[in-house]
Amino acid sequence: MFFHAHPDDEALLTAGTMAGLARRGHRVVLVLATAGERGLTSTALRDSGLGGVRRAEAHASARILGCARVAFLGYADSGHSGTPEAPAPGGAQPFASADVDEAAGRLAALLTEEGADLLTVYDPAGGYGHPDHVQVHHVGYRAAQLAGTPVVLEATVDRTLLLRGLRAASWVHRFPPQFDRDSFRQAYGARADITHRVPVKRYWRAKRASLAAHLSQAQGGDSERTLAALGRLPGPAFRQVLGTEWYIQRGLPAGPVLRDPLATLAGTLATAARR
Repeated sequence: MFFHAHPDDEALLTAGTMAGLARRGHRVVLVLATAGERGLTSTALRDSGLGGVRRAEAHASARILGCARVAFLGYADSGHSGTPEAPAPGGAQPFASADVDEAAGRLAALLTEEGADLLTVYDPAGGYGHPDHVQVHHVGYRAAQLAGTPVVLEATVDRTLLLRGLRAASWVHRFPPQFDRDSFRQAYGARADITHRVPVKRYWRAKRASLAAHLSQAQGGDSERTLAALGRLPGPAFRQVLGTEWYIQRGLPAGPVLRDPLATLAGTLATAARR
């Protein structure tokens, strides 16, 4: 089960892993905390009901990746500001300000129903710090505890490579004035913490199509959108830039970085059975 905050997050962080597991015959489920109705987009799309548009995009992405099910927890998108809006009368609670145990209960019910052996969440920073992403970390771990899910992986990015890539990109791309490259020094995961480096180059076409399914997020805003820039990369460059997905599994003993997201599952299940 892959738990994400908004539609398109799965395409950026875990699409290759999802496609790979589905092609190996595993049941893959995508769970989204919100419909992403406060995402940046064109005025026309926002006026037409962005949440509904992004729900449809999530289902399209999931079909491309081979997911068996898409589920929404039913919370409202909190936006980027870090001060989520209060719910409108009769409206959904913003995810970032939702009660952790209540939200975890919703996710735990899905984990139990599916009998999921693995759950992905985000690193403690929520990647780049979006309040809904930080909440995914807290809610996901609590839900796994409630449901007894044996393996939890934090989807992240190798911070060392990210900073190196941003430095290189700055030579050929003019970032908007408000872009603060230094803010990424505390984003995502430290290389020393990463336990899984999953190669997904063979699934690059599925990952690229998953990104393309989120058309609403490739337009709008006052600067070039990440999805649009990635979508224009030539195939070889796309495979190089997006051909690896990174995860952190807390509590593992020191050892080589793993390549299979299920590498620790058999041992974890055996330990749980002995208990």
